[in-house]
Amino acid sequence: MKPTYSVIVPVYNEKESLPVLYERMVSVMDQTGEPWELILVDDGSFDGSSQIMRELSQKDPRVRVIFFARNFGHQIAVTAGMDHALGDAAIVIDADLQDPPEVILELIEKWKEGYEVVYAVRTGREGESWFKKETASVFYRLIYKITDVKIPLDAGDFRLLDRKVLDVMNSMREKHRFLRGMSAWVGYKQIGVPYQRAPRYAGKTKYPLKKMILLAWNAITGFSYVPLQIAMILGFIVAFISILLIIVVIILRINGNELVGQATTLISTLFLGGVQLICLGIIGEYLGRIYDEVKNRPLYIAAEITPSIYDEDSEKPSEQERKE
Repeated sequence: MKPTYSVIVPVYNEKESLPVLYERMVSVMDQTGEPWELILVDDGSFDGSSQIMRELSQKDPRVRVIFFARNFGHQIAVTAGMDHALGDAAIVIDADLQDPPEVILELIEKWKEGYEVVYAVRTGREGESWFKKETASVFYRLIYKITDVKIPLDAGDFRLLDRKVLDVMNSMREKHRFLRGMSAWVGYKQIGVPYQRAPRYAGKTKYPLKKMILLAWNAITGFSYVPLQIAMILGFIVAFISILLIIVVIILRINGNELVGQATTLISTLFLGGVQLICLGIIGEYLGRIYDEVKNRPLYIAAEITPSIYDEDSEKPSEQERKE
């Protein structure tokens, strides 16, 4: 026997939320009347979350825990859960309880109607600051405008993926991952389910402004050539301005006027140098990402994986598959 549903939860320092998350998850998933598993991915927690997850695994054999050797990041933690998911459908949800587990039943209902990707759309955000809401809104709309793939607005990683979609995404081993973009890229039949996002149950956000900017940059560079196109446009603009200035200087000299002083030369040099450095920086970012792909290091290292009730009846990924 194998599970129908695999619930994937990346965890990083969420010891206060974990017991409540488990109780609510059991209550919700038992309502389906079908076998399920809960995959907790410990992304290098150091606040006692690891011990709580181990205890949950010993208490309930449907709970499997993947312990990372160190912190690899949220997107990689979700990837590890997807690699080890055995169900016909995988559900990704965060551990902070901002995404209510009860919404999972609505996702499953749409899946049974024939949709292969069911993503949860945030209609409201309780307990978040004005700055957080505005930056999140700008983030989603910016990504939607400039990326090649139309990623649904206000939809995070909280979603259900059919097994065929999961297998395709598991074959995509890029290092700088933006999973909601990858989910949109694969296509298939998709639909959104609206929900109200709850306040964080405990602790503090794991996605401050710095990480949001990095995630946005991963999305832009992973699904768009806009930065490179901007660099090219800047080059054309500077070249055009230079031609105009050359014409102006020629006219001034013909009329007997002469530009004196070095301020103009210095400003022009600094401007051109700044544009060149910006363009080189953009190109360097893309080259750096190519370099990361060429190294072909594993996405993550699992120090330990607890046994599951479904281990004996299902094919498990090999150690090489887990590392890749």
